[in-house]
Amino acid sequence: MRAVQLYGKENMRINNIEKPQINENEILLKIKAASLCGTDVRMYKNGATGIDKHHPLTLGHEISGIIEEVGNNVTSYKIGQRVSVAPNVGCGNCDQCINGNTHLCTNYRAFGIHLAGGFAEYLKIPEKAIQQGNITFLANSTSFEQAALIEPFSCVFNGQEIAGSFPGDSVLIIGGGPIGIMHAMLAFNKGAGQVILTDHHENRMEAAKKILPQLTILSGENLADKIAEKTQGKGMDLCIVAAPSPQAQTESMYYMVTNGRLLFFGGLPKNRENVAINTNILHYKQLRIFGCTRASLSSYRNSEKLIASGQVPIERLITNKYPIEEFKQALENAEKSIGLKNVITFD
Repeated sequence: MRAVQLYGKENMRINNIEKPQINENEILLKIKAASLCGTDVRMYKNGATGIDKHHPLTLGHEISGIIEEVGNNVTSYKIGQRVSVAPNVGCGNCDQCINGNTHLCTNYRAFGIHLAGGFAEYLKIPEKAIQQGNITFLANSTSFEQAALIEPFSCVFNGQEIAGSFPGDSVLIIGGGPIGIMHAMLAFNKGAGQVILTDHHENRMEAAKKILPQLTILSGENLADKIAEKTQGKGMDLCIVAAPSPQAQTESMYYMVTNGRLLFFGGLPKNRENVAINTNILHYKQLRIFGCTRASLSSYRNSEKLIASGQVPIERLITNKYPIEEFKQALENAEKSIGLKNVITFD
């Protein structure tokens, strides 16, 4: 079968490798769609621990497909079922796993990051992932391409569940990439009174506005004054920093209403991870700052239901579709932020 494999820093190849063989407790998935994300780009640009020319890894963790084979001991799934797969698999024994937070397990393993991923014709689903509930059935109305975007959307869903997103909120999103637009989609779905998006790149804001005409876009220049005008001087109820920018995290406090909520979504580069914060604003405005990482299986399944309902137009984010033979072009587009979501599709 064909598979995209990483051999180290900026060393990616499309190989013909053996189709996985499953045992009686495993499932073989025929991949139908797999989407690229920033993690794939970072792993390509920087390499990853344990990956080298002797130990290549098949990338891809935003995946959907059809069950091709089912082990004899697997009773909950059948050949031919349409599914998507949450990528993070916990140990099953630690306190986080027992509490349902398998994505926060210290020893978690993820498809496309530690385990073979979905940029391949077939993917083996191990017993532990099956038992934990990483496989989600798809509604008939959900396309495989939409299903490949459940994973990033579930991270967005998880973040807004943690920070709280309520009807009537004024929501500011800093960062106009796919994640920022997903945050806007979900905020509108949750009943936000207004959603404002800002980004340094005008073309990104214009693209977001075409996808969500009800969105308000503001340039970063004199942003605090513009927000004050849009909120009658009150400030934002919820601010989501969906860009890897220390400056954006620092400045976000100046946009907030008293008792407002800040969500720092995503990480920062290792050499820029210490951020200056005016703690007097934090104190006197009684602000709350939240972080989030990955997504629980509950968030993943709820995201599938929301996408299937048609209330979140996730398909508008898909800019290009490519066969696996054109993966390098898809990767280049993702690396250069050309378009929004680039999806690899299989016959």
